Amino acid sequence: MKAIWKGAISFGLVNIPVKLYSASHSNTLDLDMLRKSDHCHVKYMRVCEGDSKEIPYKDIVKGYKYNGGDYVILTDKDFENVNVEKTHTIDLIHFVYENEINSVYYEKPYYLEPEKSGTKPYALLREAIKKSKKVGIAKFVLKNREHIGVIKLFNDAIILNEMRYADEVRSDEDLSIPSSKNISAGEVDMAITLIKQLSHKFNPKDYKDTYHDDLMNIIELKANGKKIKPTGKAPKLTSTKSLMTLLKASIKKKAA
Repeated sequence: MKAIWKGAISFGLVNIPVKLYSASHSNTLDLDMLRKSDHCHVKYMRVCEGDSKEIPYKDIVKGYKYNGGDYVILTDKDFENVNVEKTHTIDLIHFVYENEINSVYYEKPYYLEPEKSGTKPYALLREAIKKSKKVGIAKFVLKNREHIGVIKLFNDAIILNEMRYADEVRSDEDLSIPSSKNISAGEVDMAITLIKQLSHKFNPKDYKDTYHDDLMNIIELKANGKKIKPTGKAPKLTSTKSLMTLLKASIKKKAA
């Protein structure tokens, strides 16, 4: 893995030198964009609006339109100079219980690896987090923006989970969410019974992207000139009248 950031975890007056690595990757199938008529590959280009000429990436700079007039050009050094301490520090500001944080705020995980000179304070922070049974709330700058994140443990590694700010989470006020007035106690008991039957110790290895495999199967069939037939069928939506019947049938099927 290649480190995407180097700096330090600031824990009080202790600064732990670390490297930051992305802890996730996407398994999205890579599909190219083609022209329909002849399957010519569609190329995306950076083009100047003024003369329609393509611009090499090395010749592109970032600018802010100041007061609607001329652009102020910003370099990588300018972004670092905004606040040198912030751009080189993951600043632990609070410790909280993890169950206080709603999962809607989680964005992306990163691994934190200590530099050679930081192995002991890194291990110390890890053990302190483990014994306190809390997680740290941290501020850090990445990709020219200040973020908040959660410092927690993953096996023996310390990870930084980037979080969304409160104003980045959309409100649910505009959604039509039903009340529980029309739900009977019997229906709730049936649903709880089904939950118990489906209860399982979580193991991430138990879950796989089967749609990806199904799509690859269709690609193989089409590549070999074979006819494609749809697999499965769209679910029949449940009505209020059939709810209890379907809950009972689900419990019976799972028990069989």
